[in-house]
Amino acid sequence: MECFRIDESGYTGFDLLNEAQPFQGASAIGIDDAEAARLIREYFPKLQAPELKYRSLSKRVTNHPRLLGLIGELLANHKCITYLCDKRFALLLKFVDYGVEPHYYERNINFYEDGRNYALASVLYYAGARLLGDGAMENLERAFQNAMKLKSLAALSDLVTAARQTDWRKLADATGPLVYADPDCLAAIATPGVTTDMALPVLMALISQMELMSDGPYRVEHDQSRNLLTYHDLLQRQIDHTDEAEFRQSALASIRYPLRLSEVTQVDSKTSPAVQLADVLIGATIESAQRMTGRITDGLDPQCLAELYRDDQIIHMLPSLDLEGQREFRKGTRAAALIDYFAENFSSSQ
Repeated sequence: MECFRIDESGYTGFDLLNEAQPFQGASAIGIDDAEAARLIREYFPKLQAPELKYRSLSKRVTNHPRLLGLIGELLANHKCITYLCDKRFALLLKFVDYGVEPHYYERNINFYEDGRNYALASVLYYAGARLLGDGAMENLERAFQNAMKLKSLAALSDLVTAARQTDWRKLADATGPLVYADPDCLAAIATPGVTTDMALPVLMALISQMELMSDGPYRVEHDQSRNLLTYHDLLQRQIDHTDEAEFRQSALASIRYPLRLSEVTQVDSKTSPAVQLADVLIGATIESAQRMTGRITDGLDPQCLAELYRDDQIIHMLPSLDLEGQREFRKGTRAAALIDYFAENFSSSQ
């Protein structure tokens, strides 16, 4: 049976405002351990460490050509998919989903139609601080994250207060519902199982592409890290779900149940060269995102890495002010139905 190996990076649970790890992602690669071991020996014949670790290798500039060569070979000759998200943007999307959209839903306005939620979250990302007040915008984001975690009356009250302390009239479409303590929005935020944790969206992005790349039933192997225990549980619940359903998310992504995915197992990455190569893919991608946004200065040249990827080998959740492009890309989305379906079948409270 075909097997994809996956690895993740940047997972911080509910905390999407973690300054040290602003990006989160995961990679999946269809390669067996024997071929993976051969490639590691070919590109790093003098490797002394018990396993290939991207971050350790990328610290030495002399390793960069070999890393780019290895990544290029993986992308050219094996089934690969990498997902990357800006975690602050992901938080703002959730802000729109739970702190804004319920208000409009009750007024028969589809806020997900043609990606309007992405457009509003992008405006908040780029212009929120300037329009609402720099410190006030940061306080609003933290108050929302806290309310989504605690779901207490005190946390919800703090969120309403934070919204009222912004210059909210400059972006009333996004802030008005919470300023007026809209009961539907507050109820959505307080719903058990609703969380800012991005593990499920990251996994679903990978799964949607593995479903397309696989030739039939397939399985997944991943490392035994604590972070991936969350992913393991979510993968198993996806496998166990046998209802028939299909949802279109964008021009590139859709999901249909039941899945072709039939098995998930945990392995020690030290004994799995294939998992180590998944670590290389996601490690390089997140490092490049850090470099492109000026957060770090070392690592691979982001442009050289980007040139190795085909468009269908990377998915990203990043803000964009190309509002027309976003509308066309997400035209016909069933995002609202998918969110409801996930909440009903895969929420963390179940």
